[in-house]
Amino acid sequence: MPAPSFQNTLYRIDECSDLMADACVCGEQGDLIFLSVWARDTAIQQFLARLTLGRDQDGLDQFHLIPEQGSSVPAFVGSVDRLEKRLTRAYRRTLFGSMVNLWLFDRRCTRPDKSTASALALLPRSAGDPTSRLWPLVKDTCPLPLLDHWQASVLALLRDQDMLKDLPVALGPLRGFRLGLDVPALTEALGGLIQQDVLTAHPTQPAAAGLPLEAVA
Repeated sequence: MPAPSFQNTLYRIDECSDLMADACVCGEQGDLIFLSVWARDTAIQQFLARLTLGRDQDGLDQFHLIPEQGSSVPAFVGSVDRLEKRLTRAYRRTLFGSMVNLWLFDRRCTRPDKSTASALALLPRSAGDPTSRLWPLVKDTCPLPLLDHWQASVLALLRDQDMLKDLPVALGPLRGFRLGLDVPALTEALGGLIQQDVLTAHPTQPAAAGLPLEAVA
């Protein structure tokens, strides 16, 4: 985990007043992809316990983040079995005791689900163009062989066919991407690009221009 910092905006969680979030990423249906929260250890443990309880037992299957402006942002937990957690203890000497940072994230953020050819990616907003970081994930997830010099064409194809898209909810310093490959459709599309010589076995070499002819001995 990176060095902790409170320089980012903090968001209250409506259902858990003792917790503050500094990052949250959700999917198209509001499903929780990533959450980073800060609190004392007892509050963190209580939060984790409530996620495993049924709704009728004071459990949490969703919660709401409160931004400084605008309406609250819902995050649906769903099955906790798909989530992994990381804990780090920081700021041990504060007026409120030791502070703990909890990360909760969909396991597909760390490894693709190759059975469904799907994956998730979390990148810092400061990264700018995410292309170079997304390409290794695409190659690792795709069951088809992909050559590195196909990168621009394949990523454009995935974007055009909505197989690679930005996640709609991203609070804090992260942005999220969902990769969901329709393997039959992708196979057909790649075959068409190969037939059109858009995708070739070797990188296209730029034609030499203005070079002097070598003297023939």
